[in-house]
Amino acid sequence: MVRFFGYVWKFLERLVKAIQVIFFLFIVVFLFAVFAGMGGATITVPESAALIIAPDGLLVEQREGESLGQALLQARQAPTQTVVRDVVESLRRAAEDDRIKAVVLAPDYLAGGGLSKQQTIAAAVTEFKASGKPVIAMADSYNQSQYYFVANADEVYMHDFGFVLIEGFGYFKTYFAEAIDKLNVDVNVFRVGEYKSFVEPFERNNMSDEDKQSARRWLEQLWAAYQADVSRARGVSQDDFSRYVNNAADVLKAAGGNAAQAAVDAGLVDGLKSHQEFRQYMQELVGVDADRADTYAHIDHRSYLLATDFDNRSGVNQGTDIGVIVASGTIVDGEAPPGSIGGLSLARLIRQATRDETIAAVVLQIDSPGGSMFASEVVLDQLQALQAAGKPLVASMSSVAASGGYYIAMGADEIWAAETTISGSIGVGAIYPTFQRSLESIGVSVDGFGTTELAGQLNPAMQLGDEGRRLLDISVRSAYDVFIDKVAEHRDMSRERVDELARGRIWTGLDAYELGLIDRIGGVDEAIEAAATRAGLASGSWDVVYVAEKLSFAEQLLMQYLRMLDQLISFAGGEAAWLSRLWQQLASAADTAMLSQQWNDPRGIYYHCLCEIR
Repeated sequence: MVRFFGYVWKFLERLVKAIQVIFFLFIVVFLFAVFAGMGGATITVPESAALIIAPDGLLVEQREGESLGQALLQARQAPTQTVVRDVVESLRRAAEDDRIKAVVLAPDYLAGGGLSKQQTIAAAVTEFKASGKPVIAMADSYNQSQYYFVANADEVYMHDFGFVLIEGFGYFKTYFAEAIDKLNVDVNVFRVGEYKSFVEPFERNNMSDEDKQSARRWLEQLWAAYQADVSRARGVSQDDFSRYVNNAADVLKAAGGNAAQAAVDAGLVDGLKSHQEFRQYMQELVGVDADRADTYAHIDHRSYLLATDFDNRSGVNQGTDIGVIVASGTIVDGEAPPGSIGGLSLARLIRQATRDETIAAVVLQIDSPGGSMFASEVVLDQLQALQAAGKPLVASMSSVAASGGYYIAMGADEIWAAETTISGSIGVGAIYPTFQRSLESIGVSVDGFGTTELAGQLNPAMQLGDEGRRLLDISVRSAYDVFIDKVAEHRDMSRERVDELARGRIWTGLDAYELGLIDRIGGVDEAIEAAATRAGLASGSWDVVYVAEKLSFAEQLLMQYLRMLDQLISFAGGEAAWLSRLWQQLASAADTAMLSQQWNDPRGIYYHCLCEIR
């Protein structure tokens, strides 16, 4: 069934790409005619302006999808993902740019992101403030992620009809056991590690005590970090902040039902402004927009990066680079586009970095809950080949590097993680559904015989036989042994000690550091510095390069068309509403086509962690 649906997705992906090609052929003449008539549109930075950072969707380390899909996401009017390093880089450039007089944080469309990613951006905001330029936040309302995003601003404003809603972190799963039973499906579950909970939704109707016990510690640590960070940034006591969150109804009642005023009273917001009042306030600070007198001079962070790319080439490279390879998403077997980790495609990038003589060391930036055991081993083997070639390897864990995400990190010369990274989950599970009862309920039966004891026992249309069950059980236990043996080898621990820390237990980065599962606390910048030190490179004598699949000439040309089309839509405004709507529909179709198979391990065995928080 998985393979069947995989073929369906591949067909849909190719169909959408074909439609896209036809679409571009149809508009290319029109595009060039209009673009030429405009005299060529370029992005310029006003002489006095505010840099607007308005993240859309989820904060990620790497955008999902192939090059065409990424281009569509970038050019679309409402992207669904914001890359953390784009935000950080724009802040660093703006701090030294005299044209940028202030930064405006506008998180109305931010959907969320791991706490460690938020902390990385918060640190960049604090670094920018050292330039003496103000950071000002404005939104209609703030949810939990949006509020953390702006907490370090010098001034936080909100619409007077808004609210600040902070609920705390939750760890919830949907359980299917009863539904599966009603559908007459037999889900055969195999796992090693009582805390390896990703298989539980298929065999239970509620959360196990072991999962609750494990999750409670790391969830409370993350929430404590959130509270501490926000309280410190806003200059309010943790007790007052906790009172605002835990007694929300009483706080609202005390403010006469005025949620915006309640946030001001709690010290979470500095003032209330309408949209017009905020625009006038910013006009006084940075000046009036040259093209629109009703707003202030500004440039968004994506356009700012494009406009300043040439000016910010460091020029320090002397033939030595630190290569950064981003491993983001679920680990799957074979090929996968960015945003997922394909065993073969990631291994190819590692080989590329190994061959590149200008790359002196590699940082593997991991943001993954794991996935396929087989693909994880393919990646680990290729990383060991890179080290054997004499290149240092440093792993940098982002928000999640658990199970298979930890597996591909464990052999690194150094492992770095944030205190709020979710890691560990060293364990293994397998799920093998059979549908004989479902088929029988509609009058379909299977009968026959085989020449061996095993023949037919792994047929999903038949009940899983005893020999097949033993085979899968032994395979899963063997996979667990492989995992903990390799952790023991790479982390210089006894097998017994690794087993104590494993069995599916999830740890925060802080716990992982104290337990010896990682080496250092810090972000990707610190990991890059560590890699340069291991390579013996003097400070300032190297550049950072991101190792990625190279675009073909046709793809590069298409990317240029997409950027031009985006500019055309932006300049045309309401007159091109039909084109904008068509663009949105095409991009939505591309989103759907970029879905990929996540459960395709050839042996059906997974190093996977369901450790998302909401």
